[in-house]
Amino acid sequence: MFTKNASEALNLAAYSLGPLLKLGPGDEIVVSVLEHHSNIVPWQLLCERTGARLRWYDVTDAGRLDLDKAEAEGLINERTRIVSLAWVSNTLGTVNPVAALAAAAHAVGALVVVDASQAVPHLPVDVTALGADLLAFTGHKMVGPTGIGVLWGRYDLLETMPPFLGGGEMIEVVRMEGSTFARPPARFEAGTPPIAEAVGLGAAVDYLSGIGMDRIAAHEHAITAYALDRLLALDGVSVLGPREAVDRGGAISFTVTSADGFEVHPHDVMQLLDSRGVAVRGGHHCARPLHHRLGIQASSRASSYLYTTPAEIDALADALVYARDFFGGIRR
Repeated sequence: MFTKNASEALNLAAYSLGPLLKLGPGDEIVVSVLEHHSNIVPWQLLCERTGARLRWYDVTDAGRLDLDKAEAEGLINERTRIVSLAWVSNTLGTVNPVAALAAAAHAVGALVVVDASQAVPHLPVDVTALGADLLAFTGHKMVGPTGIGVLWGRYDLLETMPPFLGGGEMIEVVRMEGSTFARPPARFEAGTPPIAEAVGLGAAVDYLSGIGMDRIAAHEHAITAYALDRLLALDGVSVLGPREAVDRGGAISFTVTSADGFEVHPHDVMQLLDSRGVAVRGGHHCARPLHHRLGIQASSRASSYLYTTPAEIDALADALVYARDFFGGIRR
């Protein structure tokens, strides 16, 4: 189904699965603390509507899901109805073991929703092998246009899900006494679709497929390893999350501490780097609970992709040294 972004796709999943599963008090939905807000808030709203309980995987100090703690707490159990997880963290770059977690969820009869926004553009994807029941991603992270996202789902599941939005094109027959609805995917695509955006997304898919997702993944692995080596060697720069390029994506978040020992605000880091032609993001990256869990206010994030070169990583490292030293003489 086409949506306007991954956020809408995940909201569609949450809205439709609630009545389908007849969620109520005693039922549990499981997410993780490293999720993008788009994979937290829709489930919070669903719990508010139904009385279900939201639970979550914690993370270790190394930025990976704390599977031992989850097992000790019995996080996945007979009350679990939905497990919704990011495949790759948009902040830490952590690649979560979604296939194994999906198997555990299915073993207790739970449905599995995957936020693949950071995975589909970067990795070969086989939804069947992954074990996803529903999977969301977005166009603008894969050299496509903004304004379009996708929700993939098992057809037998989609046939049983009620619609998310009502309007033209998603109906079978409309009567004043009530309406019947089209079969998927049309059931979930009310109104005029994002036609131009879908054409653009198709072109992006063709472009990435032409390069080869295996080649893109190999390039990103190499550039991420190089970036980690460069950043970890810098005094005053602390990398968040996994510190080696194993089960790790290309997003690298970090904090900067000046020579006189105070943390430089990520917005100041971002502005100084921008002045040297280096683009990073500063803030929560739509992952405030994760930053709270890690005990930091915010972070800066550098994101590589298929076009990132070692020279650009060198420029990032040099600019970080400049920013660190620039703020070195400032006192609180």
